Formats: sequence, C-alpha cells, structure tokens
Amino acid sequence: MPSYTKRITVTKDDLDDLNHVNNVRYVQWIQDISKEHWQSKAPKNIQDQGVWVVMTHYIEYKAPAIENDPILISTYIEKSKGAISVRVVEMVNEITKKLLVRSSTEWCLLNKNTYKPMRISEEIMQIFS
Repeated sequence: MPSYTKRITVTKDDLDDLNHVNNVRYVQWIQDISKEHWQSKAPKNIQDQGVWVVMTHYIEYKAPAIENDPILISTYIEKSKGAISVRVVEMVNEITKKLLVRSSTEWCLLNKNTYKPMRISEEIMQIFS
C-alpha cells in the first residue's frame, strides 16, 4: 500500500502539562501529513478542482512521546467511496519502533468552486492506491 512518510522531532512547544506530546499537536500532525501527501502526489490540475474537509477523526493513543523523541509519521488511504476517503496515519518512535498513535480520518472531497461533495475520480484513486 503506497504511503507517505516524514520524520519529526518532538520539541518543548509540542508538550502538555505532563511533558508528553499534547493531543492537539497530534491532530495537527495528522492534518499536516494528510495535506502534504495530497499536495505531493496529486497533479496541480486535480488539486485545483477539489478541497478536502474532515468529517470524523478516530485517534488511538498507544504510548506517550516526550521532548527530543524522533517520530516517523506515515499515512495512506485505506479506502475511498463516493466523495469519502478514509486515511490512516500512524506515528512510531523511530528508535524504539513503538506505535504511539494510530488514527483513521474520514475526509470528504468538495468541489473547490461550489463546496459541494464531489465523487472521488478513478484518476485520484489510482494516484493513492
């Protein structure tokens, strides 16, 4: 399954009162990698037609991350149907290989001009399958 991966290092600004990565930061990273994956793979003419919006986030927090931890964040499309795509994001401690977070997010593709849902084309499905 084709995926997109990037590496980040936890900074002090990412931490909560327990000195673990704040759950809000994880949501930001999920959104960031999702957008980066779309922008890196979809041709500009396709990006110009549609925009993605979140319908649901399901996040499992498996283990904490702390300052200076190196994290590998990976994402892939699990399935798509109609205007809805389910994207999985996993975050793993690069050193220990321990799964930190796994999320499943339903994204809806909207027409960029009308903001109405639009069917995910076969071309888009091929790019991300």
